[in-house]
Amino acid sequence: MKKGKDDMENKLKKILENAMAQIELSEQLDKLGDIKVSFLGKKGELTSLLKSMKEIAPEDRPKAGQMVNEARAKIEETLTTKRKEFEQAMLEEKLASEKIDVTLPGKKLAEGHRHPNTITLEEVEDIFIGMGYKVVEGPEIEKDYYNFEALNIPDNHPAKDEQDTFYITKDILLRTQTSSVQVHEMEKGKLPIRMIAPGRVFRSDEVDATHSPTFHQIEGLVIDKGITFADLKGTLQEFAKRLFGEDTKVKFRPHHFQFTEPSAEMDVSCFKCGGKGCRFCKGSGWVEILGCGMVHPHVLEMSGINPEEYTGFAFGVGLERIALFKYEIDDMRLLYENDTRFLKQF
Repeated sequence: MKKGKDDMENKLKKILENAMAQIELSEQLDKLGDIKVSFLGKKGELTSLLKSMKEIAPEDRPKAGQMVNEARAKIEETLTTKRKEFEQAMLEEKLASEKIDVTLPGKKLAEGHRHPNTITLEEVEDIFIGMGYKVVEGPEIEKDYYNFEALNIPDNHPAKDEQDTFYITKDILLRTQTSSVQVHEMEKGKLPIRMIAPGRVFRSDEVDATHSPTFHQIEGLVIDKGITFADLKGTLQEFAKRLFGEDTKVKFRPHHFQFTEPSAEMDVSCFKCGGKGCRFCKGSGWVEILGCGMVHPHVLEMSGINPEEYTGFAFGVGLERIALFKYEIDDMRLLYENDTRFLKQF
């Protein structure tokens, strides 16, 4: 039986020498994994040797088992040592190739800034907040009632067709104007009201230099006792002077809006030529800027406000329109193309 033990010892010696030689000659980290599997895996040489223990006399098995365990430990220790050598070499190579030269100048990070629409909106808000107004927001997905009917535009009215509305259902739509926010505010019954309602609106328009299916409006509303058209003119004149300069003149032209009576459109003197006439104002010396008027009594009634006791005025201006005029931009599409060569000018 001693022969069985001697045979195992010789086989074990050869396996150990072979494993040491392969580990020593390995040149890649992943090769060590293959070596481990071939000697210590479930079908490895050392594992196969253990299965032949039944051929050894019972009294020699403890000694044989000890020799196998020592060989296993030796192989694992050598693998670990070799693995650490590979990892250290890889680390040193990485440190050498990725070292930082602290004497080099730093990389400049590009800084963003506010969009021209945002700059213009904040300027408009500051002007009206300075005059005692509050900024109010409302839903972009709106009921037909608030977008049309409560503004004196009933079913089958031609004004509905003029606005090319995006309907979600028969009664739900994407708002075509922020005037709907004014109705929500009037229904609260907290008078007096001095507010502006900026926000995004939607109309089924073809995209060109002056139109977009998505744009922004700023609607204003004042409701109080004794409000007259003179208050409207004075407010909007002050707004125009603060926005475009103290020399700005304003002109009101009669117009028609379904939710105001009387109604008007307001022009401002061309800030490019000072009113003399140029390409920008098409030689007229004036630029149309917004629509306005006294709130229609029926609009007040539908929101629960007594038109015999309260009056008010409203106005609406396109945010993009102001930005285009203010920065002398001739194509609205430039505001939405996200071309940094254009936007960084502001």
